[in-house]
Formats: sequence, structure tokens, C-alpha cells
Amino acid sequence: MKGLASRIVKTLVPGAVINCADNSGAYEFRMIHIIGKTGGRHGKMTAAGVGDIVSASVRKGTATYLKKPVRVVIIRQKAPFRRSNGMRIKFEDNAGIMIGDDNLPIGTEVKGAMAREVVERFVKVAGVASRIV
Repeated sequence: MKGLASRIVKTLVPGAVINCADNSGAYEFRMIHIIGKTGGRHGKMTAAGVGDIVSASVRKGTATYLKKPVRVVIIRQKAPFRRSNGMRIKFEDNAGIMIGDDNLPIGTEVKGAMAREVVERFVKVAGVASRIV
């Protein structure tokens, strides 16, 4: 996994609702935990942004995934973040796609746009992307 060139604002805290942007059978996630992050400052919640892997439960979807913990990579976020060339990017929703333990996507296609920072970090996810912004 590669580091990000952009300065991603981390705004998704545990309990946040994330839309599912792939065709895996889930429709909506609720974030449980950020994978790979521990608590930072005393009293401050850990947060996730574009390109982070989180553990989430499926709140709406088919019965195979319902109420089960899954791994999700965040591909879009509402809060604007800054790229190294000075451009600020923001999307209209918070969205993620389900991935397996080997960081390969479970779905076969992604609905909507995907941030370029995700493709830089997870190259295999780019194969199912329809648009990369």
C-alpha cells in the first residue's frame, strides 16, 4: 500500500453512514472502525478519509451481507480535500466499495466516480472503476 500525495481531510468518524458504490449486494454501510489507525490525541476520535480501509457493517442490502462486518475502502467523501497541485476536490456523497482480505474488490463494477488517490493506493480497484476523477 502506497502513501498518498494529497492532503486528505479525515472527516468520517465511526458511526458514519456510507453508501455502497459497487454491485456486491450491499446498499449502505455504517462505519465501525478504521483499520490500521489507533487513537491519537486524548479525547479525539479517529477518522477516515478517501483511500482508507474501514471496517463497517452492512445496514441495507441482500441477506448474505446484512448485519455482517465487512472491509470497505472509501472512494468518495463530501468534505473537500486538497491535491498537491492546489486543486480542491469534493463529491456529493460518502461512498465506499467492499474489498476482501487481499484488498481485491468484491463487486465487478463501480457506480459513479472514484478519486484518483484511491487508484494510486489500490491498483486492482482501478479495474472496476467507471470514472476516475
